[in-house]
Amino acid sequence: MAGITRRYVTSQRAAVAPISAAVIVDRTMYISGQIGKDMAGNLVSPDVSVQTDQALQNMGEILKSQGCDYSNVVKTTVLLADINDFAAVNEVYKKFFVTKYPARAAYQAAALPKNARIEIEAIAVVGPIVDVDDPKL
Repeated sequence: MAGITRRYVTSQRAAVAPISAAVIVDRTMYISGQIGKDMAGNLVSPDVSVQTDQALQNMGEILKSQGCDYSNVVKTTVLLADINDFAAVNEVYKKFFVTKYPARAAYQAAALPKNARIEIEAIAVVGPIVDVDDPKL
């Protein structure tokens, strides 16, 4: 029996922990939590909107490295230092996910790496996806 393929995706960004940027199992890509850090690993701003934008750009780099874009994302988890930032995060989030929004959960966390205000992880499908509209539940 042939095994399922697992690939590890690395990043040029300075890691804050011993993790892979993503792991791909078969056609499913599990993207590690992204915070609003620059290439050197420093937070780009104390502002949650700026951090959200950078975190999603960082995610986009990982997606692009595997021939994907934001439309390949099927699920995100958003961790917030303050749940009151939810509306501000949504304003930035909808610039990256414009239609066919992925499933999502959002939580307030006690603390995030590097004292970030937001961290976003994702699950994406690698390769072509055919969207089929399903009747509303």
